[in-house]
Amino acid sequence: MDDEVKQAAALRYVQGKDAAPRVVASGKGIVAERIIREAEQHGVPVHGDPDLVRLLAMLPLGAEIPPELYAAVAEVLAFVYGLSHRKLGG
Repeated sequence: MDDEVKQAAALRYVQGKDAAPRVVASGKGIVAERIIREAEQHGVPVHGDPDLVRLLAMLPLGAEIPPELYAAVAEVLAFVYGLSHRKLGG
């Protein structure tokens, strides 16, 4: 592993409730490792994009992502959708 400290952020989107995905967790080091471990244990796909994580980690917990990040987050959601689709055999 390189010397860079691991960083993670988690998003949540509830259709009909949220106008945009929200940051529900973020952290570095041990906290990042816990976020990733919890996601994996609950079958939540994990996507590595250090630049996006750095931007998401600057937002306060509970904040909706700003419009400037919509395109980047849409790419992640497309990745997650692709994984789910393949997992279901589609």
